[in-house]
Amino acid sequence: MHTLITACLNGVPPEVEAIARDEGLNPHHAAKAVARGRIVIPANPRRPHRLCAIGEGCRVRVNVNVGTSANLCDPDLEVAKGRAALAQGADALMDLSTAGDLEEIRKQLLTLDAPLGTVPIYEAVRRAGSAADIDADTLFSVIRDHCRQGVDFLTLHCGVNREAFDALKLDPRVMGVVSRGGAFHVAMMAATGEENPLYAEYDYLLEILAEYDVVISLGDGMRPGAFVDATRLAKATEYLTLGRLARRALSAGVQRMIEGPGHIPVDQIGYNVQMLKELTEGAPLYLLGPLVTDLAPGYDHVVAAIGGAVACQNGADFLCMVSPSEHLALPRLEDIEEGTRVARIAAHVGDLLRNNTASRNREYRMAEARRSLDWDAQFEAALFGDVARKIHERDGDLDTCSMCGDLCAVKMVRDILTPPSDD
Repeated sequence: MHTLITACLNGVPPEVEAIARDEGLNPHHAAKAVARGRIVIPANPRRPHRLCAIGEGCRVRVNVNVGTSANLCDPDLEVAKGRAALAQGADALMDLSTAGDLEEIRKQLLTLDAPLGTVPIYEAVRRAGSAADIDADTLFSVIRDHCRQGVDFLTLHCGVNREAFDALKLDPRVMGVVSRGGAFHVAMMAATGEENPLYAEYDYLLEILAEYDVVISLGDGMRPGAFVDATRLAKATEYLTLGRLARRALSAGVQRMIEGPGHIPVDQIGYNVQMLKELTEGAPLYLLGPLVTDLAPGYDHVVAAIGGAVACQNGADFLCMVSPSEHLALPRLEDIEEGTRVARIAAHVGDLLRNNTASRNREYRMAEARRSLDWDAQFEAALFGDVARKIHERDGDLDTCSMCGDLCAVKMVRDILTPPSDD
C-alpha cells in the first residue's frame, strides 16, 4: 500500500519538501520523522489544499471545530465560521456537524484551503437512528465515505473498548463520559454487550485508512470532563490502549496522532503529556485545552490557553480551539474569532517554549518597534495587528499610548540612553 509513510521510507516526497521549507527543517530529517510517526501531514490525495505539518520540530498548530447541531443548523454560518477561523490563524478545521445534510456540509467545508477532520461516529448515529443501533457495517461505511470525499484526518475512538468501559464502572467519575464520540461507543457496547468494532476490527480500519492515506486521530473518549475526575482509572486504561494502537497504525503505514487529556489540574499536565508521548513513541499530540479549572464558563478559551501553553512546554503539538461559549452554547461567529485568536496566542507561547527561531525573531522585532515607538512596525509584528491598531487609535493619532502620554517611560529612557548626534 502506497502511503506518505512508505514514500518517506524511500526518499523525500514533494509534500515533505514543501513542509520542510515552511518549517525550516532539513527535508531528509523531516521525511525520517514522518516515517517514524513523529510528524503527520494530513493531506488526503483526493483534495489539494494548503499543507500543515504537525509534530516534532514543527510550529504548534491550531485546529478549530465548526459544525451544525439540532438546535442551530445553518450550514452557511458554519462555512463562514471556517473562513473566519482561517483568517485568524487557524491551521486546520474539524467538522462536528450532527444536523442537516451532513455530506453537503462537508462538501462545502472541503472547499476551504485547509486540512479538514471529521468524527464519523456522529454521522453513523444519524444513519442508524441511535448510538445503540449502530453496527460495524454502518460505522465502516461512513468512515469510507468520509475518506472518499477528501477528509484528511478522522477522530476515531478506538480506545473506548470493553476494558475502558469496565474501568469506568470500577472507578466511577462525577462526570462519567463527556466525549460525545466516547459516549456513543459506550452506549453501543452497553446495548450489544459486544466490543467496540473500531477496536475489534482495528486491522480492517487501518486497511481503509491506508487505502486513502488518511490520518487517524486516536480519540480520547475517556478523557476526564471535570477537574475532580482527572485521576480516575478509565483515562489511564485508555492511554495504554492508545499506545498499542498507535504502534500498530505506524506498522501499517498509517499516519496517526493522539488526542488528550481533557480537564486536568495544571500540575498534572506535564506527566500526562509525557506519558502519552512515551506510550505512543512520540506521536503528535492533539489537545482540547487542557482545561485547568471548571469555574470559568464564558472564559474557557482563556482556561484552555493556559493549559495549552503548559502542554506545549511538555511536548504537545496541536491545540484545538476552545471558544468562549464552550460548555454553554454552539459557538457564534464572534466566539470562533475570539477563541481562535486566544488559541493562536497559546500556540505562539508554545513555539517560544520550543525555541522556534522564527517566533523568537518576531519577538525581537516587536521589542525594537516598541523601543522606537514605531506603531506600524508594532502592528506588523503583532499576532493580531488589526485589533491592536483599533485600540491604539481610538484615542487619536498619538506618538505614545494614551495611558502614559507625555510621561512615557519608554520615550524618556530611550532619549537618556541614546547618544547625541555629531551633527
